[in-house]
Amino acid sequence: MKRRSFAAVGVALALSVIPAATTADASDFGHGTRAPFTLAVYGDAPYGTSPTDTSEFDATPAFIANVNADPDVSGVIHVGDIHSGKQYCTAAYDRSVAALWKTFADPLVYTPGDNEWADCHKVAEGGGTYNPATGQIDPVLDPATGKPVDHASGNPVANLDLVRQSFFPKPGHTLGSGTLRVLSQAQVPDRAHPEDARYVENVLWVKNGTLFVTVDVPGGSNNDADPWYGAPTASQQQLDEAAHRTAADVRWLDTAFALAKVGGVSSVVVATQADMWDLDGKPAAHVANYEPVVSSLARHTTAFGKPVLLLVGDSHVYRSDDPLAQGAPCTGDADVCAYDAWNSHPSYDVTNFHRIVVHGSTTPLEWLKLTVTPGAHRLTTATSFGPFTWSRVTEN
Repeated sequence: MKRRSFAAVGVALALSVIPAATTADASDFGHGTRAPFTLAVYGDAPYGTSPTDTSEFDATPAFIANVNADPDVSGVIHVGDIHSGKQYCTAAYDRSVAALWKTFADPLVYTPGDNEWADCHKVAEGGGTYNPATGQIDPVLDPATGKPVDHASGNPVANLDLVRQSFFPKPGHTLGSGTLRVLSQAQVPDRAHPEDARYVENVLWVKNGTLFVTVDVPGGSNNDADPWYGAPTASQQQLDEAAHRTAADVRWLDTAFALAKVGGVSSVVVATQADMWDLDGKPAAHVANYEPVVSSLARHTTAFGKPVLLLVGDSHVYRSDDPLAQGAPCTGDADVCAYDAWNSHPSYDVTNFHRIVVHGSTTPLEWLKLTVTPGAHRLTTATSFGPFTWSRVTEN
């Protein structure tokens, strides 16, 4: 009952925001034109092989210029991981990426990845090590200053707050240039769950009949299967973070799909960082805590009955398939389709769902050119699904 009440409140607020935004800029929301539009989607970039490797960061201005030069592109989505798992988590770095993104000619929507917050505790990222003798954390120190190299000694909760301060200083506003009005979960009051006000990074918007929604789901293990700092067990802070955020994510999906149902939406795009089906050589239990999000997507997609596209990063290698329908065709680089994706979660046999893993972490930098043609009903192929078509673009 509480879930239904929350979704109703969110829908009411969203419907009040969308028409007002239509008056200002009809291209932003679904009550105006139904013309085709194109987005640039990328993630897991810029990456470095060490804390001092800036090669991809240095290549990013040319990459942004490449995206800006495409006259079809009207917006950008970054699916998380603004640095690699071998680079430090610092306020200066986050600010430098935010400054780079200001040079995009179009609005940019970003959903955080694990490397910039959930994994900051790891030694390779400059976090620290659990000391069994003291029960405390021995942080990685900068030999020049004697201070921890990571923000807040790599504490993931503190680093997620840093990400919010750096990239989401004002709810409902995007990055890049131009104007795109989005609704943040932080703007939707819920008396039953006032803690949802902290999830400013979860947003939704509607453009030309397609609803887009981002949910903060970090790669790896949803921040709950790898105890912070290599401690024997997860701390209460870690357990609370994962449980509270996952619950908020599910409530946000409830609101998004409720809005899609009543708002005349013809398709939905969900963007997260985590490739929730990627075992990465680990047992299925390592990704089991993604199941609330996976089951929510399956349930809502089935009830919606129209195309739902999931955009993710995390596993780095391009892949196009339907992980909710066992035996569905798969297209991807190298042997990415070889493993049995259905070993990690139950098969829900949902046929109006499609996933694209956006290729990342390699040079030259790559982006996905995603075009939405409202009302189109294309067959599912290697480059099409309902109203969606896409191609891969690398920097020249």
